[in-house]
Amino acid sequence: MLNWSDIDTVLFDMDGTLLDLHFDNYFWEQLVPETIAAKSGISTAQAWKQLHAEYQTMHGKLDWYCIDYWTDRLELDIQGLKEAAKDRIAVRANVEPMLKTLRGMNKKLLLVTNAHPGSLQLKMQHTGIEHHFHRTISSHALGKAKENAGFWQALQDHEHFEPERSVLFDDNLHVLRQARAEGIRHLYAIKQPDSRRDPLPAGEFQQIDDFADILMPATNENTPRSEIA
Repeated sequence: MLNWSDIDTVLFDMDGTLLDLHFDNYFWEQLVPETIAAKSGISTAQAWKQLHAEYQTMHGKLDWYCIDYWTDRLELDIQGLKEAAKDRIAVRANVEPMLKTLRGMNKKLLLVTNAHPGSLQLKMQHTGIEHHFHRTISSHALGKAKENAGFWQALQDHEHFEPERSVLFDDNLHVLRQARAEGIRHLYAIKQPDSRRDPLPAGEFQQIDDFADILMPATNENTPRSEIA
C-alpha cells in the first residue's frame, strides 16, 4: 500500500488509531452519565440525554477534548475518573511490532493527538508505548484541534516535517480532510476504531484494518507473517 522509500515522517493519532477507542466511548457514554446520575439523583438515561446534547455542540472544538473544560462544566473529577478506569485502556493489535519496525527503518514517528495532556500522559504511562516516538504532541500545545484550519501548518512550525513525505493514520475523517487540505500527501483511515463496535463505512480514504498489513511491502517477502504480527 505504501512505498516506504517515499516516507520520512509517520504521524499517528492516538485514540481509535493506536489505542482501542472502547475506553473513550465507555468513559464518555457510560461512566460519566452514570456518575452524574448517581450524583444528581436522575436516571442514567436522563443524564445521557443531557450530555449527548452538550457533546454535539462541542464536537470539533478544542474544548471537546479538554479535561479542564469538562471538569468545570460537569463539576466532576474527570482526570480522577479516567485514572480509576485506566485498566480499560488497550493498545490495538500489532501496534508495537509496527512501531518497532518503522523505527528500525529510520522513520520519524510522531504521536499527534487531540487528547488533553493529562489524558495523553495517563495513556502513555499505562501502555508503555511512548518510547517508540520521537515526540508526542497534544493539540492543546498548539491551541487548535487537529480538524481546525491551520493546525497542520502550526504543527510543521512546531515540529518540522515535509508534508509531501509524510503519512498520517487517523480515525477521524474531519482530521484527515484538514490534513489533506494542508498538504499532507499520504492519508489512511482506521476501519474499526472501537473493537466492540461495528467497522466504519468506507469513505474517501483507504482504511487500515490491521497495522501488520502496512509493513508487508517493507519487509522481506520470505519473512513469515507471524514474525511481524
